[in-house]
Amino acid sequence: MRAVCQRVSEARVRVAGDIVGEIGAGLCVLLGVARGDSEADAERLGAKIARLRIFADEDGRFDRSLVDIGGSALVVSQFTLLADTAKGNRPSFTGAAPPEEAEALYERFCQGLRDLGIPVQQGAFGASMAVELVNDGPVTIVL
Repeated sequence: MRAVCQRVSEARVRVAGDIVGEIGAGLCVLLGVARGDSEADAERLGAKIARLRIFADEDGRFDRSLVDIGGSALVVSQFTLLADTAKGNRPSFTGAAPPEEAEALYERFCQGLRDLGIPVQQGAFGASMAVELVNDGPVTIVL
């Protein structure tokens, strides 16, 4: 499982021009599910992201988490995070989980965040999406 977490002041995702998910301050999480990933992996990664201390405290230090600030998460499925570019110029996506497996783990990841009290908005799994965000910092962490 791979996640690209971007600290945002706002973010939204559109499908066919319509907003399907939108948040204010928090994290935009692009999530790729790999072959062999499990529910335990989804839960562990969700807990790590919810507690990732990348928000500033009163002294400007990275010492607060999404849980601490009461922020939201916009979670967007993105199998292209599992691209293998070792050979040639066309990426291979054989490391990505099949869609039916990936969707179930994507949903488990989102539910795990909700179980920790994080308000979650989602993209539309498998759809062509347009993600808009204001990266705050910028701060981007790859897990």
